[in-house]
Amino acid sequence: METTIYQKKEALKEYLRKLGSIAVAFSGGVDSAFLLAVAHEVLGERAVAITVESVFFPVREAEEARAFCKSRGISQIICPVKVLEVEGIPENPKNRCYLCKKHIFTEIKKKAAEQGIFSVAEGSNMDDMGDYRPGLKAVEELEVLSPLRKAGLSKAEIRELSKEMRLPTWEKPSFACLASRFVYGEELTEKKLAMVDKGEQLLAGYGFRQFRVRIHGKLARIEVLPEEMEHLMPPGVRKDIVEKFKEYGFTYVSMDLEGYRTGSMNETL
Repeated sequence: METTIYQKKEALKEYLRKLGSIAVAFSGGVDSAFLLAVAHEVLGERAVAITVESVFFPVREAEEARAFCKSRGISQIICPVKVLEVEGIPENPKNRCYLCKKHIFTEIKKKAAEQGIFSVAEGSNMDDMGDYRPGLKAVEELEVLSPLRKAGLSKAEIRELSKEMRLPTWEKPSFACLASRFVYGEELTEKKLAMVDKGEQLLAGYGFRQFRVRIHGKLARIEVLPEEMEHLMPPGVRKDIVEKFKEYGFTYVSMDLEGYRTGSMNETL
């Protein structure tokens, strides 16, 4: 008999209950928000959120993560991480995600240990088993827990359960770290990361739901959902986006006719 999503949720709760206490690496996204909410429901104050503060993390995501914890009375610890000072990361090699996750989760584990918590969890789900995800290797090496995968939950199931729990993140678009907007081998700098972040905040302000601003040198390649492409076309919108992007530091502004898709920077691998 197939396991229902409610059975999976109960299995997740039982798993968390047995841990006794947990620190959730909390980005404010769909998966980590669901995991944190369930952990808090089961463990109360013995469940804490640890949110990384870095140039790879979009400004709006950091603000939303803080608001989520505050509204639910969840203890949140901010963990500043200077990712661009980690050897190898600024060069943006193909294993950048591995190097980054290894460093970040090492710092998160230190923060958790300071609170007397030795179980650290992250929010990857069953759908994260595909594509090119070297970051999961670092998660396994550092023995960071992946409770949602342990429970066999998919992204769609997490959204459905989040909706029932009335979590504001249930229909939130997916957003990976800003470094994923760069082609491998292109240098990561604070200035260029800020250009991407500002560009994406502008698109969010126009109401686009799922999008990316991919950067190639000084060219911006905008990805939006195919059904939303027409909303980029009105002259006033186009003119404003181009002018603003150039103010941010881009020389050329283009739209990807294939539309938004996850991992498009991995297509060259």
